[in-house]
Amino acid sequence: MYKIMGRASSSNVQKVLWCCAELGIEYEREDAGMEFGKVDTPEFFDLNPNRRVPVLIEGDFVLWESNSIMRYLAGRHDPDGRLRPADPRVRASAQRWMDWQLSMLGPQFTGLFHGLVRTAPEARDADAIAKSRDLSEFNMEILDTQLGKTDYVAGDAFSYGDIPVAIHVYRWYQFEGIERKPLPNLERWYATLCERQPYRDHVMVGL
Repeated sequence: MYKIMGRASSSNVQKVLWCCAELGIEYEREDAGMEFGKVDTPEFFDLNPNRRVPVLIEGDFVLWESNSIMRYLAGRHDPDGRLRPADPRVRASAQRWMDWQLSMLGPQFTGLFHGLVRTAPEARDADAIAKSRDLSEFNMEILDTQLGKTDYVAGDAFSYGDIPVAIHVYRWYQFEGIERKPLPNLERWYATLCERQPYRDHVMVGL
């Protein structure tokens, strides 16, 4: 039995929970991070020196970094290629979008999310929020362009490449009071994901 440490509201934890749901993987989850604490304890430091969630525990094996956890789980539990594409080029493309989420989409989205969700209105930095909004919209346009070529980010089938970016896209469409360009390919893909029960259960849970 796997153990996943991390609060269910964390975008990075949501990746792993969604992955598990798609693959039918059973696990136990323990809240950690933010209001649940634990990440600053010596015990957690021994699990993850970055003091961040999620952490996957399997006996004496410990793995952190959400995208690495997804790759590991799919490598062990996805012989039919439901998430991990069998074709090496398609698999590389899926992993590229996973990495893009870490290097571009996620960091440039943070100012918008923190500014609108985690900061009281009177303490918000309007310039930082606007800059993050503009960068995020640029990234959404990149996704829209890709999704004009393929049904999903890595090709014509859903893969683990869709999971990390889709979590940010849900949040993008949940924000109130921001301008958003019409992006028809992105909106089509997002509507398709909204029909997936694991997405509804683990991501579409509010901000």
